Amino acid sequence: MPTEHFDLVIVGAGSGNTIPDDRFVDVNMAIIEKAEFGGTCLNRGCVPSKMFVYSAEVAEIVKHAATFGVEATFGGSDWIAIRDRVFGRIDPIPPAGEDYREGLDNTTVIKGHATFVEPGVLAVDDRRITADKIVLCVGSRPFVPPIPGLADIDYHTSDSIMRLDRFPEHLVIIGAGVIAAEMGHVFDGLGAKVTIITRGSGLLSGEDEEIHERFTEVSRRRFDILTHSTGLTVETRGDGFTIHGTSADAGEFSVDADTMLVATGRTPNSDTIGAATAGIAVDEAGRVVVNGRLETNVPGIWAFGDLSAHMPLKHLANAEARVIAHNVLNPDDPIEVDYGHYPRATFGSPSVASVGMNEQQLRSEGVPYCIGRRDYGDTAYGWAIEDTTSFAKVLASSSTGHILGAHIMGPHASTVIQPLIQAMAFGTTARALASEVIYIHPALSEVVENALLDLPLMNE
Repeated sequence: MPTEHFDLVIVGAGSGNTIPDDRFVDVNMAIIEKAEFGGTCLNRGCVPSKMFVYSAEVAEIVKHAATFGVEATFGGSDWIAIRDRVFGRIDPIPPAGEDYREGLDNTTVIKGHATFVEPGVLAVDDRRITADKIVLCVGSRPFVPPIPGLADIDYHTSDSIMRLDRFPEHLVIIGAGVIAAEMGHVFDGLGAKVTIITRGSGLLSGEDEEIHERFTEVSRRRFDILTHSTGLTVETRGDGFTIHGTSADAGEFSVDADTMLVATGRTPNSDTIGAATAGIAVDEAGRVVVNGRLETNVPGIWAFGDLSAHMPLKHLANAEARVIAHNVLNPDDPIEVDYGHYPRATFGSPSVASVGMNEQQLRSEGVPYCIGRRDYGDTAYGWAIEDTTSFAKVLASSSTGHILGAHIMGPHASTVIQPLIQAMAFGTTARALASEVIYIHPALSEVVENALLDLPLMNE
């Protein structure tokens, strides 16, 4: 078969589609995508999930309206209407993005699955493709553990759970990370019973220990949570299933349910593109190995996003895409990604946001630090919303006063944390951030100000 050659080939039209801009007008390129433009984030990840989260938050406000003297009754939810609102907004976007790229004179859109068939040569169906430069951004897929009987039921992953045709009566979630926390909030908020089964000690175990413990405690008020679970097996039962196992909370258990979400992590898609055939190095987890410039070990091939990242976050992929765009166009003046202060968030209830190191990491590395914290309920806006569980925690260097990490659990955590992210990025000390910035009163951001003022170094 004939070989098509391009200046640049981008494999994957999620964050990969954000690389080409006006600077690429003279670059003859191809974008290869086997599914929808927009990738996981737009089609089945961050964007739709946050739209569902907001619906759940509206429902929760109604359920707790009496606390604020408002008479309201939660009468259930119209799942189909919620689902169709979400995807009615989202589903037109990918084809529009694809049409835009196809309309460019310098761009060829190739639909299909790309894989290396020899070093430097990609195949898509019966087409052979080569390029001076290749960028790989093919993402990751849900990991499904080998649980006996699981394959016999119609389980769901994050790829499919938001497009259900029928609202669950009882949703079982295996896993206790970000997806479990967010989807547990969504389905409980909209009226389903939710059981979370985890082999760990609770939810969000990768967060600061205080966040992990408090979030698990609060979540137990809404969900049945079975921790340290082992020996899971699944058997079909009529229109549903029964999951058996042993946990620290309930001993031997059997849970009957009608819907299951498997949320046990993700696997990089390096094995689907023939990385070994291309000579591209991957680590033990299947991530493509890249340097700070996002170059693989094969000259002329870059990789980024979930395919190579240790922390698969869309905003990190966006930052990486900007670096790759520069490096592809400026090979003699490359730049590197700064991973020093990347933030992350979980949009559950309560929401969680973090940046930098957590307390257990500081202890294990022997870094001297001090802690400042403030409960939402100790601020004026916290009183207004009757908050009794949320807090902000700041970790600062005992010697330099610079912020080492920040961890917030509570309403709008992902927004409230932003001043701390910027302070870390620009090297602003905790003292300067507390005393040289005027905080709006009585805004929720005062919880950050007061957490900073609580640092022991502020009184030295």
